[in-house]
Amino acid sequence: MGREIPAERDLEGYLVDPEAWDDEIARQLAAEERLELTEGYWPILHFMRDYWREHQVMPDVRHVVGFLSSHRGMDKKVAKDQLFELFPYGYVQQACKIAGMIKPRAWSTG
Repeated sequence: MGREIPAERDLEGYLVDPEAWDDEIARQLAAEERLELTEGYWPILHFMRDYWREHQVMPDVRHVVGFLSSHRGMDKKVAKDQLFELFPYGYVQQACKIAGMIKPRAWSTG
């Protein structure tokens, strides 16, 4: 299914070290999820990465929805629907994994 990802991962495929992430690793992680990263994905993934760099914690889904809402000038409900259209198996399962986040122990969906 492509090249092996050159970064250590946990048993569920999440990166162990978010610093190891780059765009190519994102593409490979997405391919494992049967997603092709078109231009609609990149602002979300880069927002998540920037948030992580600033706060050293992954953003809650409500932060990503707020970003999408302001970035694309849309209602928050529409933004949330769009987020889950891009990542149909869920924010943690797909968006966080593809953005190189460590899998959370517990999660609030916001």
